[in-house]
Amino acid sequence: MPMTMTQKILADHASLASVEAGQLIEAQVDLVLGNDVTAPVAIREFEKIGVAEVFDRRRIALVPDHFAPNKDIKSAEQCKIMRDFARNREIEHYFEIGRMGIEHALLPEQGLVLPGELVIGADSHTCTYGAVGAFSTGIGSTDMAAAMAAGTAWFKVPGAIRFVLNGALGGWACGKDLILSVIGAIGVDGALYRSMEFDGPGVATLSMDERFTIANMAIEAGAKNGIFAVDARTRAWAASVSARGYREYAADSDAEYERTIVVDLTSIRPQIAFPHLPSNARPAAGAERTPIDQVVIGSCTNGRIEDLRAAAFLLKGRSVAPGIRCIVIPATQQIYRQAVREGLVDAFIEAGAVVSTPTCGPCLGGHMGILADGERAVATTNRNFVGRMGHPGSEVYLASPATAAVCALAGCIVDPGEIAPAPPRGYFETTAKA
Repeated sequence: MPMTMTQKILADHASLASVEAGQLIEAQVDLVLGNDVTAPVAIREFEKIGVAEVFDRRRIALVPDHFAPNKDIKSAEQCKIMRDFARNREIEHYFEIGRMGIEHALLPEQGLVLPGELVIGADSHTCTYGAVGAFSTGIGSTDMAAAMAAGTAWFKVPGAIRFVLNGALGGWACGKDLILSVIGAIGVDGALYRSMEFDGPGVATLSMDERFTIANMAIEAGAKNGIFAVDARTRAWAASVSARGYREYAADSDAEYERTIVVDLTSIRPQIAFPHLPSNARPAAGAERTPIDQVVIGSCTNGRIEDLRAAAFLLKGRSVAPGIRCIVIPATQQIYRQAVREGLVDAFIEAGAVVSTPTCGPCLGGHMGILADGERAVATTNRNFVGRMGHPGSEVYLASPATAAVCALAGCIVDPGEIAPAPPRGYFETTAKA
């Protein structure tokens, strides 16, 4: 039976010759993830099960990142539950202060996710790892508890939508603009419980950081997962983070897709998603010059080194507009250190921004940038629902790091091309320094 890439991974992990959309299966998992919001609930449920040990202490990752460093007593107690569980159960992959990072940037960086693997996490943006050709998806805390005990999980096999990428992004357009444009076109339920599978010649032009951003936001279109075909870039990335072996999967040439959407990358322009849905996206050029109060550059979506390089390129030698709070959050300690070495942190501080330790913080209205009633923020995060970053009367506008940076300079929504011409495609991958 012809299968999509996702279906092949699920079939192998369920020890089945083939699977089809809608089929219920029980599959082995390669990694189980939890954070300081979801893992404490899972841990309490795990303890109710009464099993003596986790299924494999090397295949569970616990990352306190949402309210860490602890912002109050409750968050401290949440992290303590995780810390004690990790110590008592000898969980190998526990990341906290000093080793911490935002989970969906940290795990790939640490080589804990590789092509062909099946990863589940008690966080909706676990779909990020599809960037490397893995099947990854979010689950509930009770499912996490069961998976920690048994090493398996139940799935309904998703149907798939194929996105054929042609050409290459140009100007200031980047991966964030591509996924915002796609979500704007199909809607927040346009891929409901489907696998968003990206292939075509344009994939080769996308950096790994861009692919992480795109896969991360598959859930914002309602998708079960997003996944990229494995190519030379993926293999080079995998070799750089781990010596572990892995298996590559590719969709059959006659695999069945519910839809095929062809995307011309050359047509993508920098986007702004206006409140209160990620699908409310429109080109930044020509958008109303809405005044703002805050800019956040970071998150599991856009806190990687290329993101910081792009923002620093625009902020260096310039100043954040008076009255604007600009908060920069590197996604991991390793990214933070790289940003220091490259002079990016100096560029941010000299421009009038503040640089935070890695944390999800403001993305979910946790800390490090909460909005008051009537305030507006441009953020490189993934959601702009009502009250997402604070007061229900506040507003969040989603954008790329470049667009967010120029909005911080202007104090309102603008297109990055109004501030500076874009450097050549790929500049921020390897050569950019502040």
